[in-house]
Amino acid sequence: QVQLVESGGGSARAGDSLRLSCVLSGRTSSPVAMGWFRQTPGNERDFVAAISVSGDKIYYADSVRGRFTISRDNAKSTTFLQMNSLKPEDTAVYSCAAELPHSGSYYYDRMHEYDYWGQGTQVTVSS
Repeated sequence: QVQLVESGGGSARAGDSLRLSCVLSGRTSSPVAMGWFRQTPGNERDFVAAISVSGDKIYYADSVRGRFTISRDNAKSTTFLQMNSLKPEDTAVYSCAAELPHSGSYYYDRMHEYDYWGQGTQVTVSS
């Protein structure tokens, strides 16, 4: 059974940094791309960042590009989201997700293409 567990969330002030981690346990049927999404109350999850299996392809939402960095350590089955220059509008529940290839392709920023999800970790940024 595949499980994703996030950690590293918490409270921060505007301008601070936080680092989220996501550990994948269990065996997937194929290598997975990894993504981070965030959700605020009453809204759908929004794409934040994604990284390919080998890490050679990386994608960011416009709202976080230049401030957030996604990376992965495949030997440790861990994906990271380094969040710098945090803003109050970054406040959300952050979830990591794993995407299996669909018809041989990964879609990275499409929430509904992801196959496994973590429970999420709260990030709260105050001004």
